[in-house]
Formats: sequence, C-alpha cells, structure tokens
Amino acid sequence: MNNNNMVVMATAAERVFHWMFAISCLLLTLTGFAFLFKNASIAGVFGGFESMKSIHNWLGIVFIISLLMSSAKWLKHPLRFDADDIRWMAVAGGYLSHKVKVPPMGKLNTGQKISYVGVLLSGILLTASGFVLWFFPELKTWFLLSFIAHNLSFLFICIFIPMHIYLGTIGNPGTFQIMTSGRISYKRAKNHYPKWVAEMETGKKVLS
Repeated sequence: MNNNNMVVMATAAERVFHWMFAISCLLLTLTGFAFLFKNASIAGVFGGFESMKSIHNWLGIVFIISLLMSSAKWLKHPLRFDADDIRWMAVAGGYLSHKVKVPPMGKLNTGQKISYVGVLLSGILLTASGFVLWFFPELKTWFLLSFIAHNLSFLFICIFIPMHIYLGTIGNPGTFQIMTSGRISYKRAKNHYPKWVAEMETGKKVLS
C-alpha cells in the first residue's frame, strides 16, 4: 500500500453515533451545570428550568443510545490489553517526553482504552441514576444515592471532555479528521496505529 493512500478508521455509522454522543454530552454537561449551580442565564437559553429539565432528560436518551451503539464496535479494542499497554503507561504514552520510545499501538492507544471504559461506565451510571431522578423521586434513599452517583459521574465527564477535545485536535494533529471524513493517510496510520495496520494487511481483522 502506498503512503499516499487513505485508510478507513471510522465508518459513516460510527461517525454519526460519535457526533450524536458528542453533541448530547456537551448539551447535557451545560444543562447539568446550570441545574447544579442554579444558573438562570443558561436555563433561560433553554426556556427556563422546567423546559431545560425536559430537554436534559430526553438528551440523556440520545446520549446512552449513541454511547451503546458506538460500543457495539469499539468496545472490543479497549478490552484487548497486552504488554504494550503496560509499557505505554510506563512512558505515559510519550506525552511527557519525546525522548522515550512509545510501544506500538492498535486502533486505540492505552490512554484512549482507559478513557473509553471510563466514559462507558460513567455513561451507564449517569443514565441509571438519571432514570431514578426522573421517574422515582419519591424513593428518598434511592433518590439521594442516585443524586450523588449522578454528580460524581458528571464530574468525571467534565474532566474528560476538555482532555478528549484537546487530544483529538491540537494534541494529536490529524486525529479530528477520523471523525469527519473517517479516513487518515496510510503513512499516519502506519506511524500511530502500527498493530492495527498490521492486522489489516494480514487479513486478521476487517478494515473498520
């Protein structure tokens, strides 16, 4: 394969679910922030607190559907954890120093694997606790536990979002292209995802 060739890393369906997840996640974070800190200015954009509550709840449905649909194809990657992942963590993926040798990675690097699992678990906890807050406010003990779980998961998402945006754009130039066109150059794939490319070329795995 020529270095100028493009390879598919994300199908159209995967990109659609990714953007559904990203947009719903950002809006949920914004409205969640408004609820937590009683911010009337943000609530006003959504028509007031009552209207925003309804929007927030239904966005939660979009959020979990897109997350679970994405996981149908992407979850297999973070579950494949090997010695190279241990070595990646030992050198912090080369983010702290360009002098270290970073082990070869597959379709996701170790940091992405850990983040993906964290987001999936947080998303499930956010949804489960959100359903209790939405439908069972009379169950006082469960409501309180769900409120705590919801806000702790929300805190994780608030930390994850700026990190993900940075690493998916400025931190790793060329990565954002995967979620727009779905394609990257063969040369970049070979440099950043050598194990995945090797699997493609030996026919052990399908392209996407």
